[in-house]
Amino acid sequence: MKNFARYAIAAVALTAALPAAEANAAVLVVNVAGAQGFGALGTAANTVRTYNVGAGSTITGISYNVNITARGGSYLSEAALLFSGSNANGDGVAFTPGFEDANPGTATYTGSADLVDLGLSFVVGADGLLRLEYYETFTDGLLPDSIWNSGTLTFTYTPTATGAVPEPATWAMMLMGFGMAGYGLRRRARSVRVTYA
Repeated sequence: MKNFARYAIAAVALTAALPAAEANAAVLVVNVAGAQGFGALGTAANTVRTYNVGAGSTITGISYNVNITARGGSYLSEAALLFSGSNANGDGVAFTPGFEDANPGTATYTGSADLVDLGLSFVVGADGLLRLEYYETFTDGLLPDSIWNSGTLTFTYTPTATGAVPEPATWAMMLMGFGMAGYGLRRRARSVRVTYA
């Protein structure tokens, strides 16, 4: 019985050491420096960047710390970003960090959003690409209308599992099961007697 207690304690310790289910989340950090918005979504000159996050991954959150300049008559509230799968017409999120600043100039914006809580999480396509298009919600004529000077966007996403990976509680139960089986076999081996005729 002493050995079984040792196995159970080891299983509990392992459960405490294993990261929670949230550990399945991955992170992509994007440097925004130099991105520019020239016009409406789909304008050829807009900065478009793609990042491979893996086929079928779910984009679950964004945090940001960005510095943006709105030029000429353009407002900071017009500088926008669409992040989506590689098909810009599919699922995605339109993001305007300075949505309340109805004036030109330069400003820094910081914040985060849990896309799951907001009902905005989405799955990228089979190519695994997360597409970012920097654009303007209103074109004022001085091009580019907006320049993303510096900063980062941090996306959290859940990659598609390539194989079944047990949860921490499942690992603990498996270890306890193996421990009990090992204890049972060890106990049984001691009680076997061989008789010679």
